[in-house]
Amino acid sequence: MNKFEFTCIRFMLSLCLLSGMAADVCAAMADNDRPEKKKAVPAIDFLNSMGVCVHIQHGEDASRMAPLLRYIGVRNVRDAADRNYDTSGLIRLHNDAGVKVAICVGSGARDADLPAVLDMARRLHRAGVLLAIEGPNEPNNFGGVTYRGRSTAKDNTWMPVAEMQCDLYAAVKADSELCRYPVFGVSETGAQTDNTGLQFLVVPSGTQCLMPEGTRFADYLNVHNYMYHPSWQGLADNRVWMAADHTSACRVDGLYGNHGLTWLKKFEGYSVEELATVPRVTTETGVRVGDSNGEVTEHVQACHYMNVYLAQFSRGWKHTFIYEMIDDGDGAFGFFHRDYTTPRLAAHALHNMTTLLADSLPASGGSLAYSLSTETDCVHDLLLRKHDGSFVLVVWGERASGSEKVTLRLGRSYAMEVFDPLVGTTPVARREGRSLELEVSDHPLIILMSRQRLK
Repeated sequence: MNKFEFTCIRFMLSLCLLSGMAADVCAAMADNDRPEKKKAVPAIDFLNSMGVCVHIQHGEDASRMAPLLRYIGVRNVRDAADRNYDTSGLIRLHNDAGVKVAICVGSGARDADLPAVLDMARRLHRAGVLLAIEGPNEPNNFGGVTYRGRSTAKDNTWMPVAEMQCDLYAAVKADSELCRYPVFGVSETGAQTDNTGLQFLVVPSGTQCLMPEGTRFADYLNVHNYMYHPSWQGLADNRVWMAADHTSACRVDGLYGNHGLTWLKKFEGYSVEELATVPRVTTETGVRVGDSNGEVTEHVQACHYMNVYLAQFSRGWKHTFIYEMIDDGDGAFGFFHRDYTTPRLAAHALHNMTTLLADSLPASGGSLAYSLSTETDCVHDLLLRKHDGSFVLVVWGERASGSEKVTLRLGRSYAMEVFDPLVGTTPVARREGRSLELEVSDHPLIILMSRQRLK
């Protein structure tokens, strides 16, 4: 064998080796993109998680608000009594818009509020309106809590809050009419000045909490994890997704800082592993148009508001209430301006999303084999199923800017219609097959799938 022949043979062997390596790489890539079966969640469960804060007890007009609630399609409202125990406006909202009500004791709570709120809850229950009962609102703000002769503001202790919440829970669970309703916990427990134990649902043994072990406070932890925080301003990738995070990676006033290691005094609460599954709700989250030096436009707000419902539900939050329905003195948080007439883009976008996902009955179980190819961690998905058996895949992006190509691969062929709720409720694309190319940026795309051929 001469030198030339030897070189040719070595070259051919190298090609074989490289082609084998390439085949291995392609096989690995194929494995990563191979559709895997994922369990679908009933669409009605997601829809039932969606809520918005209202101020009927502070004078907002229920008759003018009801059509607006029907338009955006949320199923729950949250309001605070704040010493107005008239239930007529909230009952009217239910009758005209079909919403359920989570009623909060309110801000600046005091002894006399507890029996009055319980009586209010009973009247809401009898009218078929009640969703849940919530403890005092942000005791570190708005005057604190005065109970059993002590005040959080005057005496620099959270014991009045803990004692009121303990008594609220016990009274609800002992009441023949109210016992079946969940109790939401106190918000902003990360601000505790002393270790009362409010960072827990039930005070565990072996802690240094001031309330006795076994004390029961709530069925659900309650967090006000607004998606922007003074320490984290500006547009950012995965802002909403991170606000829903249960670990110390959360950069806003989130679950960990209130119930893992309290943000003010660093009292220990649940472990990260426990926080992953602990029952929880958000009774306030939102963002003003114009915040973050004007970077929060109506477009950004609309994307955040759709994304926050999806992200929170996907990450284990039972209910999410956006603050708020109508603008008030706090600024441009609302889906609508204060005139009850002028909607923001967020109202139109949410109307489109809830219209596309609308369902009225629970769906049976089911799973769909699919995969999404993406080069970033900014693409998220939620698989829903309607009671007619059809699948709905929601794919949303949380990029601060730009977009990326994402390939959806299915285990079998489907007829697919793609909708963009920022645009409307008519398809922006239609395709039959086992794959679909998507352009994902900062908001949801909704893919309706059917085994029937497109017409």
